[in-house]
Amino acid sequence: MKIIMKDLIEFIARSLVEHPDQVEVREYGGGDHIRLELSVAREDMGGVIGKSGKVANSIRILLRVAAEREGKQATLDVVEPQ
Repeated sequence: MKIIMKDLIEFIARSLVEHPDQVEVREYGGGDHIRLELSVAREDMGGVIGKSGKVANSIRILLRVAAEREGKQATLDVVEPQ
């Protein structure tokens, strides 16, 4: 089964937040390098970033592993909600 990186990030983020309906992941780029932007409700930002950024860094590690299995590189940015 092919893991789609955007779906992986959405699944992880929805598991961490109080408002899963406000989780949004946008994918940019293509080819061998993909950039993902994660946006959640303002009150959920702390839960997704974590103390000293530990949760966000853990999500990035999982993303890098999934991307490497696909022969790609991926980065994740947690952005302010719009």
